Order: sequence, then C-alpha cells, then structure tokens
Amino acid sequence: MLKFDIITIFPKIFDSYLKESLMARAQKKRFIKVSVHNLRKWAKDRHKTATPAFATRKRCGRVDDRPFGGGLGMVFKIEPLFKAIKALKKKGTKVILFTPRGKQFDQKTAYKLAKAKHLIFICGRYEGVDERVAQHLVDEEISIGEYDLMGGELPAMVVIETIARLIPGVLGKPQLLKERITKNKGFIEYEQYTRPEVFKNWRVPKVLLSGDHKTIAEWRKKHQKAIE
Repeated sequence: MLKFDIITIFPKIFDSYLKESLMARAQKKRFIKVSVHNLRKWAKDRHKTATPAFATRKRCGRVDDRPFGGGLGMVFKIEPLFKAIKALKKKGTKVILFTPRGKQFDQKTAYKLAKAKHLIFICGRYEGVDERVAQHLVDEEISIGEYDLMGGELPAMVVIETIARLIPGVLGKPQLLKERITKNKGFIEYEQYTRPEVFKNWRVPKVLLSGDHKTIAEWRKKHQKAIE
C-alpha cells in the first residue's frame, strides 16, 4: 500500500476530493492511504523571534513570517515544516515540495513515484517556503505546469491521482491501464465516441461501428497520440 502524507494549512480543501469516486474506493480497498495534516499542528511554540527586526513582535503558533530583505506577502517558516517532516518521515520516505520552480511533472515521474512506499507532499502558500526547506529537507521539487497557483493543494491532488491510477486494482480491470501504456512508460490517447451515432449531423466514424476489431485497432493506432 502506498501512503501519502500531505502537509497543508488548508486541510479541508481535500475533503470532497478524497471522499468521492475512485479515490474513495482506492482508500477503502487499501490500495493507497492518504492522510492530510494541518501544518499549524507543529507551530504551537510560543516565543519571541530572535531576529532583531522583529524582536518585539510575538509570533505565537505561526507557520509564516515576513521575508528577510523586504517584499510583499508571507513565507512559510522552516521550523514547523522541519518538525512535521521529522514526525512523519520513515525509512524510504520521499519528500516532495510543490513549487513553480520545480521539475515539471509528467507520466514518467508518476511511474517513478508509484514505486515508492511513502510520499510526503508539502503544499506551500502565499509567497512560498523558506528556501532552506528545499535545500535541506526535501528530495524533489515538482511543478505541474508553467504557471503559478495560489498553493500546492491542487498540484498535490493532481499528482496523487496520476500516481494512484498506476497502482494495480485502482482502476478495476488491469487492461484499462495496460492498453494506454507506451514502451517508454508514457501514455496513449486516442479519439473516443459513444451514442448517439448522429448528433446535429455530427457522425461517429463508420469504422467504429463496423464490429471489425482489427480495423478498429488500426484506426485507433492511426489516430492516437503518444505522450512520452
């Protein structure tokens, strides 16, 4: 069973997603286990900051602070993330930080991560995460595209689903996954149609109605797109 631990400051974002459809079934059947943790759980210390600029300002139970050097927004502090990772990490755990600067996620990366036993996902917010987290606490930085989001929660969901569907049993019939795999561990996408055969004079290709499985397979191969 592959275990996911998600560190976030908005744990309820994941509620409906994890309790519906195949994701709910995958957890019920124990193909995967997903635990969502509120980062604030590890920010219960009460003390004054030691930095001169903020020496008189109390930071009670805070997970973020203003960036050194100035700038807009807030940055996740390293202390609560260090505590969270230390509490959750086990032998063989892979820790991933979602950031726009990370390596772009693709199907090959999904196959690689699907072989893991335990993954910890850090979902940043605001202006990001103290860089020392990336330098010293995580194994990989991942982005799901060349754009910026408000936080790492959506990327975490995307990556969990992409990985989960590769685990035998999650999709049900093994052939549902097998027929879409390329030799380089990418995936194949081809055109799909269903009833009605005609809608507003838009017709389903005749070959798909022929019942000739060999011809249909050749047509699909001709119209497929391989994503490596």
